Amino acid sequence: MHEHHHHEHENIKLAFFLNLGFSLFEFIGGIVTNSVAIYSDAIHDLGDSLAIGISYFLEKISHKKANKKLTYGYKRYSVLGAFLTSMILILGSCFVLFHAVKRIFNPTEVQFTGMLLFSIFGILINGFAAYKTSRSINLNEKSVNLHMLEDVLGWIAVLIGSLLIKITGWNVIDPILSIIISLIIGVKAIQNVIGVIQVMVESVPPSIDIELLEKKIESVNKVVGVHHVHVWSLDGENSFLTMHVLMEKSVTKEKYGALKLEIKEKLKEEGIMHSTIELEYDLCKEEICG
Repeated sequence: MHEHHHHEHENIKLAFFLNLGFSLFEFIGGIVTNSVAIYSDAIHDLGDSLAIGISYFLEKISHKKANKKLTYGYKRYSVLGAFLTSMILILGSCFVLFHAVKRIFNPTEVQFTGMLLFSIFGILINGFAAYKTSRSINLNEKSVNLHMLEDVLGWIAVLIGSLLIKITGWNVIDPILSIIISLIIGVKAIQNVIGVIQVMVESVPPSIDIELLEKKIESVNKVVGVHHVHVWSLDGENSFLTMHVLMEKSVTKEKYGALKLEIKEKLKEEGIMHSTIELEYDLCKEEICG
């Protein structure tokens, strides 16, 4: 697990340096080629770099151990990073849309060869960063991956656009492609923000079906029923559960541990690694059940 988190840190760090270095390169490219797609992406990438830098910092904090002030640990800091990077991505998409729409009504000539060369470099560099951050289920790294994916798609659009402009002479293709890519990534970023909000309001993780979970626990020998079930996630990865389990009166105190262990193993099969189980002989009253 520690090694997995270390790779997440390093992938975000790599994405930060690649994005920052390339955004400076893009400013030159935007000026040389007179392409709104390249120039807007340069400004966008500077915002991305800031967001990814914040994500890296918050991701490191999120793996600090729990203490008496934060008894669940710092995992929510990772979710905060995902929220900030997604919001910056949405704002960046709006910025690109604004400038691209203006360029549609006032198209200017772009430099074909420069656009083509910059797009090839952009696809290679950002494609590598997107690949490195593509395999995580961590919300924070998924947000960073969206930034990288946006850049890859943007540069593919620039590549296609430069070829179409060369063939047709229609310079308006440049801002039209920018609008399409911004809308696609903007929608994905909004979906990511919704996922973050679901974690923050402690909704049941989408991978867990409460009714099926209850039936599975009730199928355990000596279990009569379950109630007062709560399931939530701290960071989109780690799921937590509290549950009251009504058991047969034949279960002796010596067998408490074995029954709890069996229930916890069932829960782990459903992806819940952290659980608190209260065993009962009689159904607790509502006012004391929680």
